[in-house]
Amino acid sequence: MITQTHLYQEIHEQPQAVARLLQENQAVTAALVAEIRQRNIDHVVIAARGTSDNAGRYAKYLLGAHNKLPVSLATPSLYTIYQQPPNFGNALVMGISQSGKSPDIISVLTEARRQGALTAAISNIPDSDLARSADFVLPLHAGPEFAVAATKTYTTELAAIALLSTLLGGKTERLQALMQIPAHMEQLFTLEQDIPRIAERYRYLSACVTVGRGYNYATAFELALKMKELTYTVVEPYSSADFLHGPLALVQHGFPVIVIAPSGRMLAEMRDFMATVKGRQAELLVISDDEQALADARIPLRLPSGAPEWLSPLITIMPGQLLAMYLAAARDYNIDQPRGIHKITETI
Repeated sequence: MITQTHLYQEIHEQPQAVARLLQENQAVTAALVAEIRQRNIDHVVIAARGTSDNAGRYAKYLLGAHNKLPVSLATPSLYTIYQQPPNFGNALVMGISQSGKSPDIISVLTEARRQGALTAAISNIPDSDLARSADFVLPLHAGPEFAVAATKTYTTELAAIALLSTLLGGKTERLQALMQIPAHMEQLFTLEQDIPRIAERYRYLSACVTVGRGYNYATAFELALKMKELTYTVVEPYSSADFLHGPLALVQHGFPVIVIAPSGRMLAEMRDFMATVKGRQAELLVISDDEQALADARIPLRLPSGAPEWLSPLITIMPGQLLAMYLAAARDYNIDQPRGIHKITETI
């Protein structure tokens, strides 16, 4: 029974896990913020892989928009294979890893400390090798995650980044909005009763694309990853802008396009994108709280309203997690242990 699987349980633990992180990490995040200000940090470098790399994509938008900090994603092979690490300068170097065990991510932080840069680790294992390589550790407080596909560790990574940005920005209204996110996440489960039926429609799906932009560019990548690892489907993520530069040629009658389009500044652009691909007879699956966007969808996946766009990735990924899980179940796949992959992947 699907409700007895680790993946089902961990997806449903996400509101509580995020609430726990927001409560437990206030002090350590405030201490990191004080150090960032004291050192006058002027940019951020993030080392991560897989799901954690997608959390890094969210950080690029959030820390850039709200904190005016340029964010780059590290290239770990420069440290481990080429052994030609770049200079970090006056950076905050963050390693993001659920397990904290991957040697290439650890090597980036080790080199950063050698250079005297400020370092921080975001990990679900607070005494991991990665954590021991960092000046500050931001634990995820997600509890054990047994399913191979990361769910609650992804949303808690997003929450850790959002809390860092919020405390660094010092705006009370943003902190209040962030503290409301677990309640919004809980509301999302009201749409779950429709997901098994939707999954049956796509039981023989072989390829599709996921499309987001802005803060939800990260969601497009993470949703595609969940579909790949759980359902073994070819799913490619794009920003709506990039998709129009060539990949649009993929679209023909009935081609599935999953669009992430919550309310916010990017919504008008996403509506225009939807009109373009719908004009080419794409089949639209739309994750949104906007009535017009949902009305334009063949498959509407309604979000709870009220969350600001900058926090929406914590919510928009959840319909994608549920869709991937139920589609894998419809295909009789092992949703806790997908073929060929392991919970901890150690790369160099």
